[in-house]
Amino acid sequence: MTASDGERTVLVVDDEPDLTDLYAAWLDEGYETRVAYGGKEAIEAFDEDVDVALIDRLMPEMSGDEVLEHIRETGHDCQVAMVTAVEPDFDIIEMGFDDYLVKPILRDELLEAVQNLLSRVEYDNQLRDLYALVSKRAALVTQKSEEELSNSQEYQKLEAEIEELQAELDRTAMELTDDDFEVAFRKLSEN
Repeated sequence: MTASDGERTVLVVDDEPDLTDLYAAWLDEGYETRVAYGGKEAIEAFDEDVDVALIDRLMPEMSGDEVLEHIRETGHDCQVAMVTAVEPDFDIIEMGFDDYLVKPILRDELLEAVQNLLSRVEYDNQLRDLYALVSKRAALVTQKSEEELSNSQEYQKLEAEIEELQAELDRTAMELTDDDFEVAFRKLSEN
């Protein structure tokens, strides 16, 4: 399966080739993976198909912070986790990453982090879609009579879509943590 068939793409960036390859091997079972052994290589490997980027902060020539900045400047809403041996300090407050993982990291931790990041994206997209549908319903309710609404097949279809999307949103919400909700709502308010 390729990324175009629906498989999610994860970019692993670290200047330690053995570690980069290990992370990629862990992820290969469930994701399309790309590797970059430095910041410049990461920028070359990054495009709109990348769903999650796992970036080491301390790399020679181009730091992970610079790679993160480049990703955010592209405008592509990729989820980014800093995977680093650098203990977090107050400088991370202004950084635009979505998760911060301190090395050493175990296989299950890495897989869980990637899945959580993807769940956040799914929730964010579903929430945005639901808001759009509910806005359409509100516009119609203010302009049409109850009889017109109940006789409209299009309106009934809209109501069914809203109900279905609310159920999907509830299922996705079950996978999220409190931190995931905080991030999802912050991103929604930024948009």
